[in-house]
Amino acid sequence: MPVEVSGERFDALVDEALDTIPDELATLVRNVVVLVEDQPPPEEPRDLLGLYDGVALTERDEVMGGLGHLPDRIFIFREPLMAHCSTEEELVREVHITVVHEVAHHFGLDDDRLHELGYG
Repeated sequence: MPVEVSGERFDALVDEALDTIPDELATLVRNVVVLVEDQPPPEEPRDLLGLYDGVALTERDEVMGGLGHLPDRIFIFREPLMAHCSTEEELVREVHITVVHEVAHHFGLDDDRLHELGYG
């Protein structure tokens, strides 16, 4: 049975997950917005938990790395995450994994490396 939490509680879980990112890494995250959406876009798999939309720091050149471009976006998808979990404790863990996974994409880590690290 999927777990259900209010939108406010889910947002708090995302905020708590972001707070676990070490300060030395968090200070390097610039021009990134984290958004919670109910569902992934129609062109994406319905069970997608999160999505990084941007250019990883490792791929940016000096011109692009400066100000003047739209922020990168990290999407966390509420309904697929809740459907993936049967308890709130499991949801807390999966939200944390998903948030860290998407932030890691901002730093240039690919899915294979993230799976090796346990954030797949």
